Amino acid sequence: MLKEITISNYALIDYLRIDLSKGFTTITGETGAGKSIILGGLSLALGKRAELNLVKDKTKKCFVDLLFSLKNLELKNLFNSLDLDYDTLTTIRREIIPSGKSRAFVNDTPVNLEILQKLSFELIDIHSQFQNHFIIKEEYQMDILDLLAKNKNLIEKYTLNFSHFKEVKNKINKLESSRINMNQEKDYNTYLLNEINSIDFSDSLDSMEKALKKISNSEEINKTFNQISNILQNEENGISIKLNEVRVSLKNITNFSNEYKRIFERIESIIIELDDIVRDVRNENDIMEFNPEMREVLSEKLEKIYSLFRKHQVDKLDDLILIKRKLEKKVSETENIDAIINEEKKKLVELELSLNELSKKISQQRKKVIPVLKSQMKKLLKDMGMVNTSFKIELYDSDIFLNKGRDKLLFNFSANKGGLLGPLSKTASSGELSRIMLALKSILSNYKNLPTIIFDEIDTGVSGEIANCIGRIMKSMSINMQVISITHLPQVAAKANNHLKVFKITRNEKTSTELKNLNINERVSEIAEMLSGDESAVSAYDLAKELLN
Repeated sequence: MLKEITISNYALIDYLRIDLSKGFTTITGETGAGKSIILGGLSLALGKRAELNLVKDKTKKCFVDLLFSLKNLELKNLFNSLDLDYDTLTTIRREIIPSGKSRAFVNDTPVNLEILQKLSFELIDIHSQFQNHFIIKEEYQMDILDLLAKNKNLIEKYTLNFSHFKEVKNKINKLESSRINMNQEKDYNTYLLNEINSIDFSDSLDSMEKALKKISNSEEINKTFNQISNILQNEENGISIKLNEVRVSLKNITNFSNEYKRIFERIESIIIELDDIVRDVRNENDIMEFNPEMREVLSEKLEKIYSLFRKHQVDKLDDLILIKRKLEKKVSETENIDAIINEEKKKLVELELSLNELSKKISQQRKKVIPVLKSQMKKLLKDMGMVNTSFKIELYDSDIFLNKGRDKLLFNFSANKGGLLGPLSKTASSGELSRIMLALKSILSNYKNLPTIIFDEIDTGVSGEIANCIGRIMKSMSINMQVISITHLPQVAAKANNHLKVFKITRNEKTSTELKNLNINERVSEIAEMLSGDESAVSAYDLAKELLN
């Protein structure tokens, strides 16, 4: 329940703290006293759009604090899902700072308006005569029926399956519509893939480029090797001949010094290494010959690779391999599209069976509670002076799956005995809609664990015994929840456990809205004034005491 409202620097309010109690509380006051301002501040804290023009002193911060008691309310999971700290005494705060920016907090944790509105939906229902249009909407009517039918779990399962159903159906439609394009793309992708597959990826690009360069320069290579061989092995003055002469000369003096011997051994090592070089040069020279066929093969292969590089805008074989894999996947997907579509259609059939089963159960539950709702509505409307009205609930099957089953719903109404029944939007006046909505709210209070409801002058346009009945209904609702009614009707105000009066006061030529919690004598005076416009009138005073008793 809502325990406390604190409003500061908002519209005509300098600072106002309102302590609230459980049960039925009424708020009264002259037109223009500021009742709507208090409600506006409350709505601001619950997530309504902030307006800078409602800040009284633009140089100071405006704020509204709401203190809720969450005792006996199962809201811990909701707080966890919204990543909020749970406390049985929870504070919601909304601020508008001088720059015009607004901030919201739940238990001192900053939150966005979406989170604030989700939490507020579970804590409080503010209903005004301007919201009566909800009742003419089929979605709202269905929500009422489902609440009475306790369809929450079934609806959640249905909604999840229906979401999957639409996803699968859309996927099938996209696959079928794109099948022609995919087949056309398949031919092109297959062509590209065959081009890439014609390349041998076993050799690296670097090794192929070096091999081509080697073959292309074979004459120069042979010439160089021949020159080297001649320098090394010339019979007259080749390096090998000269080194052997050095070797023989050194051998004759090796016995004279260990150092000479080491020089001799080094010369021998050079001769051995030189012999190896000579053999390698000879071998390379023997195998190095101009091969025009091999050069042609390598040239064509490299040109094909370079061409594919340009086509696919890459410069490495690894990148070309990645493109190859992507093309293989596309071709494979195209080849398997019929199988994919058939698989998705199987899923669709399974989901359709599940949706049919769930929608059937949902519909059965709805049909069970329709007589109960109709009976309760008839009684409450009769109590509110709508004796000759007819109220009928029609539930009929739809050809397609809808958001919450396959049912279509219509609340039909006639205000006059023997009158033609028709949709509420066409047959009910605004006053009748207010009473119909109050009757529904009264019924829902026995089913929905909503802690607080606020009625904002929904009793406008009624009087006498009907006003008495409206007061009794609100009083009855307050057994299960906190009810706050902003009213001009003394009959309604007299039924409340607590009575708050809103009034304006002028100090230093500045007007502000204030509020007072009335005691029993003050209540008698206030209700007497509401009855006659003059609290001192004896008859009104006596009637006020009678109403309160």
